Amino acid sequence: MKTLTSICILCLLLACSENKLSRVDFIIGTWKMEGKEQYENWELSNNKQLIGYSYKFKDSQKIITETLSIKILENTVIFEATVPDQNEGKTIPFTLNNEIKDYLSFENIDHDFPKKIQYKRISENEIEVTVLGDEGEGFSYKQLKQKTK
Repeated sequence: MKTLTSICILCLLLACSENKLSRVDFIIGTWKMEGKEQYENWELSNNKQLIGYSYKFKDSQKIITETLSIKILENTVIFEATVPDQNEGKTIPFTLNNEIKDYLSFENIDHDFPKKIQYKRISENEIEVTVLGDEGEGFSYKQLKQKTK
């Protein structure tokens, strides 16, 4: 009986994790920043998290500029970003603000910049990314989904 109860609890926890990540799964794929040769790629990994990276091409060579992940820690959706030449190479966590329903707003008010990274779905093939600091200072750009071969 204890084994059956444990299995049921595990299944419920996994279902909750998958449900929380379903809110962010629209970013899965490869996205190109409008007007620039800058890309962002997101994939669903086996352990129920999204793994991503930003990259560009220089002399036909892919250069990864940032590694990213979205995962669930203690029932909270966390966005993590690591930029090699910033923050001493440390990973910076941002927590999903669940009170905002129209778009994803990952927030870390203790970080210098950015304090918020937001993804808004415009259409199936277009998202708007907004990066904000203190008092709403920052920038936005559109990303277009790339066709897979």
